[in-house]
Amino acid sequence: MTDLLIATTNPGKIREILPILQGTSVRLRTLADLTTPIPEPEETGASFAANARLKADYYAAKTGMITVAEDSGLVIDALDGRPGIHSARYPGATYPEKFANLYRELAAHPRPWKARYFCALCLSNPTVITSQSRYECSGIVLGEIWPEPRGSHGFGYDPIFYYPEFGATFGEVDDARKSSVAHRGKAFRKLRDYLLLHPL
Repeated sequence: MTDLLIATTNPGKIREILPILQGTSVRLRTLADLTTPIPEPEETGASFAANARLKADYYAAKTGMITVAEDSGLVIDALDGRPGIHSARYPGATYPEKFANLYRELAAHPRPWKARYFCALCLSNPTVITSQSRYECSGIVLGEIWPEPRGSHGFGYDPIFYYPEFGATFGEVDDARKSSVAHRGKAFRKLRDYLLLHPL
């Protein structure tokens, strides 16, 4: 059975990804499973897809393992797409601080504050790191920024991301319900379908 490295240590992401990939013909590993920690690469890409590709190629080369990496974030129309690829590095030491800073920026704009979550995914084979050795896909979910955080589920910006079809923020729904419609769930279900058709 081939090892597949999921290039993240984020427990929330791991909790969402692992159930989706169960049943494929791979042995799932994460960065937390490695005996020797690997320094994170600098995310210098100009897009989610570029950063996903950069991380997948980097960890594949460092470990010799087939690697899947993703880059995802929150895109807000009123802020011209910010925080976007800088979502994790948006000002604020904690997510409540990030929320407060976003609300300050959004105060000058009328509601609804339309937003979307975007996830780009890249699978990289270290034996031949070329465009032909990669599988790439993406997932997106549309919603809006709610005027105050709600819920304690999920992680990151989930408590302020309102999904109209649920009538709730992602912070108010459990992992399975969120993953059924969310950006990361969509991208990794595409990867699952790919792996079922193209065993590693």
